[in-house]
Amino acid sequence: MATIVFYGNPHSDENLEQSNWLSTRGHEVDVRDLTQEAWSVSSLRPYFGAKPVREWFNPNALRVKQGEINLEEITPQQALVMLILEPELINAPLMRIGSDCEAGFDLIELAHWIEISPFCVTSH
Repeated sequence: MATIVFYGNPHSDENLEQSNWLSTRGHEVDVRDLTQEAWSVSSLRPYFGAKPVREWFNPNALRVKQGEINLEEITPQQALVMLILEPELINAPLMRIGSDCEAGFDLIELAHWIEISPFCVTSH
């Protein structure tokens, strides 16, 4: 099983459920407050990999929902600055296992990254 550093939003019941879900499947989960981390461009960027910039943002964040942020036109550099200044905009959770990083909680992607029983992938 994996040791996962799990950066979640402390006000998100969904992030709490996700970290608990990982724990109940035998993973050691080190839960941290995403909004209190001292992010930099070099520390945040690896979590997003090759994902499109629009997937870096929490679709439920007020500024995103109101259309204040144009997710189709924002550059990666602009996005990183916004996310560092307002971590609530990040599509949480951010997870790290060793030097491998991932953003979001997609069970199909997660199953390729850590050991998850096949029946668990469809049960969440």
